[in-house]
Amino acid sequence: MNTLPRYLRREIGVATLFVLFALLAIFSFFDLVGELESVGAGGYTLRAAFFSVGLSLPSRMVELMPIAALIGTIYALSKLAASSEFTIMRVSGMSTVRLAVWVAKTGLLLVAATYLLSEVIAPPAERLAQQVKLQATGRAVAQEFRSGVWARDVVKGADGAVESLRFVNVREMRPDATALAWRIFEFDSQFRLRSMLVAERGSFVPAADGESPRWRLTGVVETRLPVVDPANTAPDAAATQVLREPERAWATELTPEIFGVLLVRPERMGIVALAQYVRHLSDNRQRSDRYEIALWNKLIYPLAVLVMMALALPFAYLHVRQGGVSLKIFSGVMLGVLFYMLNKLFGHLGLLNTWPPVLVAVMPSLLVLSVALAALYWIERR
Repeated sequence: MNTLPRYLRREIGVATLFVLFALLAIFSFFDLVGELESVGAGGYTLRAAFFSVGLSLPSRMVELMPIAALIGTIYALSKLAASSEFTIMRVSGMSTVRLAVWVAKTGLLLVAATYLLSEVIAPPAERLAQQVKLQATGRAVAQEFRSGVWARDVVKGADGAVESLRFVNVREMRPDATALAWRIFEFDSQFRLRSMLVAERGSFVPAADGESPRWRLTGVVETRLPVVDPANTAPDAAATQVLREPERAWATELTPEIFGVLLVRPERMGIVALAQYVRHLSDNRQRSDRYEIALWNKLIYPLAVLVMMALALPFAYLHVRQGGVSLKIFSGVMLGVLFYMLNKLFGHLGLLNTWPPVLVAVMPSLLVLSVALAALYWIERR
């Protein structure tokens, strides 16, 4: 009995890889066409464009894996049905449940490969691809506002109480983890402005020898404001202080990875990086809807491979006279495109309507799974 599962696994696996390769070739071509617009800007050459597109392939593979699994499974099962092999399997005692289990075991291997690509290979490759392009074109990291990137930082004491709040503005964030034109506004727990700091440049220093990570700021000018009691009208000798330092070590929880969120789209970041950034936004009481949706999508999307393979099962029970293999494959392509669009649609609708992120991530797969189960039920009752 082990021969049949191995045979099915080989047929589905080979077909899925072939479809994945074909989809990657199509999408890579369009990605390359899009990169041609930047060729010639600075030192961005055609070779660098090919290199950038090649580094983006792992992220594309993650996006296309459920569609490739759907089309590949439909092709493999339809080919078996067309050659009457599937009929022989059913006559030999293969039930729909057993077929679903065998297909699911094959799907689990694809799910594991998708998680591996999504977490280990794709995020660093995508970051490197963006760095290659930015360094070649001489551009800075994409900015949220014309004034640069803004971030909020909370300083807590040993007891966990908030001691001060800092609003950090960086004009430009470079791919080499350096930032230009810093402005740091620090407020106390009563939201009174205590100091304003300006720095020309900052480079990140990782943790080492028991020291916490920090930024090395250069060209520092800090303006410290005295604490003024509104109820006290008497003259006060306290005055504003201006400090100038060529270099200063500045400790904070803000890391290049947090600033570098703008370098890679949330949908192509790793789960760990997304979780860290969501926690940072939550600690600083900032909206994190987009990143929470991306985080839950990263957790659930690889499981869509199993859902799409379940959707392919009913195609094996359609006789050749009811539709040839080409028609079934075309139907699979349309279903795959519909699922891809459904995922994007729910992501935007969830962001606009502030739906729960887990619901936004799960709903497309649940809808497709419901259709697959309904189709299998109809075939069994037929």
